Amino acid sequence: MNIEKTDRIGELLTDHLKEIIFDELSDSYLEKAGVADILKGVPVPIRRTEMSGITVLKIALNMAFVIGVDPGFKYKDNYVQYILRNFDKNFSNGLLSKGLDEAQGEHFEEACIYFRGALQVDPDNAGAYYCYGRGLKDNYEHLSAADELADISLADRSAREDIIGRYKAESLEAFEVAITKDPELRDAYYYLGYAYLNMGLYVKAKLVWEKYMELSAAAPKTGDAALDKAAKEAREDITLRLKQLEEPVKIEEGYNLILTGKFDEGIKALKPYTEGKYANWWPLWFYIGTAYRELAKASRAEYEASGGEDVAHDEVTRDAYEEAGRYFTQVLRLDPSNRDAMKELVEINEFLGNAEMVEKYTKKIAIVEENAEADREMARNQAQVDAGVKRPVKMS
Repeated sequence: MNIEKTDRIGELLTDHLKEIIFDELSDSYLEKAGVADILKGVPVPIRRTEMSGITVLKIALNMAFVIGVDPGFKYKDNYVQYILRNFDKNFSNGLLSKGLDEAQGEHFEEACIYFRGALQVDPDNAGAYYCYGRGLKDNYEHLSAADELADISLADRSAREDIIGRYKAESLEAFEVAITKDPELRDAYYYLGYAYLNMGLYVKAKLVWEKYMELSAAAPKTGDAALDKAAKEAREDITLRLKQLEEPVKIEEGYNLILTGKFDEGIKALKPYTEGKYANWWPLWFYIGTAYRELAKASRAEYEASGGEDVAHDEVTRDAYEEAGRYFTQVLRLDPSNRDAMKELVEINEFLGNAEMVEKYTKKIAIVEENAEADREMARNQAQVDAGVKRPVKMS
């Protein structure tokens, strides 16, 4: 995880630098402190509330805060060298403590900044990645809370959803790196499983939760009644989740069979779920439709290669296209604005010679696209209103 190169949330944190000013330390001080080779000509961050009584520790904390906000900061390498020369990599653990304190006070952005700073000081600290993942999770859950979304405009809600998406993606990656750095970090598996579950990645969720159960089963009791109770409840939670995942995992495995070209196997795996509690999952119908469409294309190519003159009369090909059409039609019953399914139905009906249905779905696609553009225009107009910008009046 290189947040210097791929930083999803850094620009969301820059306001926190307003409390910091930058100034250069005197040459005499730098020489006396033995850091002239690192900091000569380098501006040092100072909090506006700490203009007096500046210490090495305060400077180091402020440096970590700055590079936590902006890992690509021009003087990052100088700051990290200063921190390591005056302390060592264990300074990152102090930053984690600062971040945990901020999180306890529900200052989740500040918590993430300190956790990000810890990553810069010690990139191999698995605990830093775990804490960063937790901080990100806490913040997107806070931003998703009903009371946070109640009174915001359509445009603001869209922007909020984008921010939440960034935090979710960053959190998932942080937990992934945490278990790479420390394969025994069981709590990271716990939260990574939920991150995968929220993404609909059921197989991955199952695998990491099974690892969590293995590690937590081997963990000795702490002797702290509250902690041991929480650990027991967490295991019970994941035991239930794994039970609930059994069928979604099989469905995802069916999807993967189709994605890897094993169309008949994928259809066989997925068809049983078109009845029962998963029958309303439109992707289930879409994947089966896709499999039949691919079988139809393969049959069509085989028929034409054998010298057949009119593939439209080939029974195997027609049957496969018709079956695909039935599944894509069901997708639209469950998800009426699904343009991908409509486009598939246009192609299928063109082959079957159903001009009326081609026209029907072509018009539907145009209507859905027009409505989508109208929604985007509404969001843009609302954003202007919220910003106090009047919409230009059209002159007749």
